[in-house]
Amino acid sequence: MLNIKRSVGRAKKRSRGSRQLLLIAIASATFAALGISQGVVSQGLGVSPDLDPTAWQSKLRFHAVSAYGPACFAGSAAYVGLLQEIDVPREWGQGGRGYGRRLGSTLAYSGLRNALSFGLDSTLHQDPRYDRSSDTGFWRRTKHAFRRTILTRTDSGGETFATWRFGSAYGANFISNEWYPDRVNTVKLGLVEGTTQIGFDLLANIGFEFWPDVKKKILRRKP
Repeated sequence: MLNIKRSVGRAKKRSRGSRQLLLIAIASATFAALGISQGVVSQGLGVSPDLDPTAWQSKLRFHAVSAYGPACFAGSAAYVGLLQEIDVPREWGQGGRGYGRRLGSTLAYSGLRNALSFGLDSTLHQDPRYDRSSDTGFWRRTKHAFRRTILTRTDSGGETFATWRFGSAYGANFISNEWYPDRVNTVKLGLVEGTTQIGFDLLANIGFEFWPDVKKKILRRKP
């Protein structure tokens, strides 16, 4: 009897997790559609596509593209391939069903994090865009990328703690863990994953800082 109760409890947990994942996916898709529509509507009205970066419409579109732009889809597919290879979480299994569940979870997390980011930076008047360093030299520019991971610009041109980044990183991980198996749905793991996400953000900022220079050098070498 006890085993039956445990089995029923696990089944309910899986069902609840699947419903949560589906709801987040629907909300994320709506978020993406609204964000992308801001650019379409503005251009249709004859307004410059370069909207005021401090306006909520610009921030919404920025986060929608960050969540579901082509680069995000490509990165998510590759990341999910790695998760599939190492079988994480193992409870989701292999094959097409396992891959689909991991992909859905990853895309839902991306939408969730960017929705939280939009809510925070719009409310707190923070600018989520990365501004490249005006200094020269590898270490100075790397230091700037690190600084922009911890601190962010404000809409008024100042600088403050990047609440939008840290709040969304930890918040999205804790929320998304709700549809993961109980084994990995822990406070400790949520903190580790949130911190790891900040590390990925640092790597992304380093890429934003140096990639234009690398790209320019590559193009120069072409005949």
